[in-house]
Amino acid sequence: MKTMQPYMIGIIQMAMQPEPAANMKRAEELLREAKAKGVQVACLPELFRSYYFCQTENHDYFDLAEPIPGPSTQFFSALAKELEMVIVTSLFERRTAGMYHNTAVVFDADGTDLGMYRKMHIPDDPRYYEKFYFTPGDLGFKNFDTKFGRIGVLICWDQWFPEAARLTAMQGASVIFYPTAIGWHPDEKSDYGDEQWNKWQTVMRGHAVANNVFIAAPNRIGLEKDTDGGGLEFFGHSFICDSSGRYIDQADDRFEGVLTAVIDPKKVETQRQHWPYFRDRRIDAYGKILQHPDAY
Repeated sequence: MKTMQPYMIGIIQMAMQPEPAANMKRAEELLREAKAKGVQVACLPELFRSYYFCQTENHDYFDLAEPIPGPSTQFFSALAKELEMVIVTSLFERRTAGMYHNTAVVFDADGTDLGMYRKMHIPDDPRYYEKFYFTPGDLGFKNFDTKFGRIGVLICWDQWFPEAARLTAMQGASVIFYPTAIGWHPDEKSDYGDEQWNKWQTVMRGHAVANNVFIAAPNRIGLEKDTDGGGLEFFGHSFICDSSGRYIDQADDRFEGVLTAVIDPKKVETQRQHWPYFRDRRIDAYGKILQHPDAY
């Protein structure tokens, strides 16, 4: 049932270690910290259980994947129930032999598995070779009715696509979480560092404004080197903004911990009444959005 009461969200910014067990332990510590701050709905960064393995195309990394349900979902279900807190977690899903997804799973405050979202947009860029590992999502864009409120979940590369935010927000979510793993190529940081993280924040703040929705984006931090000697430095700058794109809480590239904000669905509803973008959409004129640019 949709609730209209305010609730507190928290997003986790953390540095990853190579060993999944260490990251699971640290994630639990930070989720407990979030609970102590009064957080009711918490979200972890993308693929937090390991280093960001998509930096290279390496078949050995498929061993990091796990089934859903599986050990991690069992762990977070129990933790959500213990803490009475909704948890959004990001996992490398082994769906079947040869078929894997980048998947977010949502657990309600009683431990119930509310379902999952499989990342729809899959990048293929230097050190972001995700097409080698992940099949594009087949579940569509989704909302989840939690004990505290209706939320949406997208994942990292989805953030650059206004269609994803629009289709998620139109289902009624007051907040969209974007678990993320994004960073600098170390040799580009001095020239493009500020530009890159500002672009990242700006596009999502635009989604907040255009859809009258809160945005919460937890990223990782730290330099992660791969076996080929190269690496990525994850730039953090996790943030939460309101439905007008104003920052509520944000981090730098070194902070490790929990960012928080209060989500008020009634204020979102009011904003959507005064700024009726959904009402004024011209769905009769948008047919060509389903075509590639060369069709024009």
